This record gives sequence, C-alpha cells and structure tokens, in this order.
Amino acid sequence: MTTTAQEERTTDDLKALAEQAGRDLEDASALEILQWAADTFGRRFCVTSSMEDAVVAHLASRAMPGVDVVFLDTGYHFEETIGTRDAVEAVMDVNVITLTPRQTVAEQDAEYGPKLHDRDPDLCCFLRKVKPLEEGLKGYLAWATGLRRDESETRANTPVVGWDEKRQKVKISPIARWTQDDVDAYVAEHGVLTNPLLMDGYASVGCAPCTRRTLAGEDARAGRWAGRAKTECGLHG
Repeated sequence: MTTTAQEERTTDDLKALAEQAGRDLEDASALEILQWAADTFGRRFCVTSSMEDAVVAHLASRAMPGVDVVFLDTGYHFEETIGTRDAVEAVMDVNVITLTPRQTVAEQDAEYGPKLHDRDPDLCCFLRKVKPLEEGLKGYLAWATGLRRDESETRANTPVVGWDEKRQKVKISPIARWTQDDVDAYVAEHGVLTNPLLMDGYASVGCAPCTRRTLAGEDARAGRWAGRAKTECGLHG
C-alpha cells in the first residue's frame, strides 16, 4: 500500500478495518498478525515496548525489518530496563525511538512536589507516560503492544486487532492469546533479550518506585502499584 493510500483512509475506515481484522485474525499466529500490520500500514506502523522483554519487537522485525520500536523513558526506570533497551537497539533489526516527558523528574518535582508517584500516581503516569506516547504516536496509523489476556482481569478481553478510541488508531496485540509459557518458549527458541529483573522475582517491570517483586500465587501484574486499586498506567485504558 502506498503512503498516499494510507493517508486517504478516514477514521471510520480505520476503525472498520481494525474491527474486521480483529475478527479475521483472531486465530492467526502472532507473526501473521504483524505481517498483516506491516503490509497494511508500512512505515506508519510501530511497536511500543516497555523493555520488559523484546518478544514483540523481535516478532515485528521478522515481519518488517527496521520497524520503529517506541520506548518511553519516564526517568524512573530501573537501570536494567535502560540496559535492555540499549541491547535491543544494538543487536536487533529495529529502529529504537526513545520518547521522554516534557519535564525532567527534577522539573516535575519542582512544579508538583517530590514523589508525585506516591501522592497521585495517575497524574504521574499521565505526565510521564500517557502524554509523551500520545505525542510520539502522532505520525503512525497503527501501533503494536505486548498485551496478553492472561496477565490480568483487565486485559482478559484484549483483541488481537482493535480500535484505540482514545488515540484514533489501530491497536495490535499480536500475542494477546499467548500464555507465559508461550512467551518463555519463544524467548528460548530465538534467544530473545529479556529484562534481567524477570529473573529476580519481578513478573512485570515498570517504573522503579511503583514496582515490586511478585509473590507466589499472585498474577503477573500484582507487583505494579501494590496496595492500590490502580492496575493500569493509562496507556491501555
């Protein structure tokens, strides 16, 4: 598809395309879903990655070598997360794009007070994740995520292809139907980079102040904003 053809699609066209693809590709493999995205959107498609692992980035690089991989550097990441990003950029056939918030942590502290993440985590996530991603995705028609249905109840109905109403874009979750065992098997088969913290008791890796190790029997995201009703940062609803 040419860039011109892509740009001629209306929002209604894109929404209908997403909903149809969600039905048609429900039983497709992750690679087939990403190949559809690459063929449909070309360079106006990107992958977002928290650098918990590089599974979706690796899959997407097979479908579209040199694919843009968007990473949000919130200023609160573990060193291991930044190291994973740097390693992905060095060894994989992808183009890593690092987004940063408008304010540094120090500037945010000066305006809102220190440790906003403790006092108002929703606002902190909005300033350091949601808003930068909104700006960073403006040039794309579609984006891919690593969301999986088995991660939490809030993600149980994630479509493999759906419509992101908030951003008016096609949202692709190629491994939505995968389990943790599927992820582990793919990592082992392809030697995919993963965040070292996954081997140190963390089942899900976010910003350091708001992430703890998980306990036996907890779901994968129980270590995020532990002790709060908050379960999502706002990027996915």
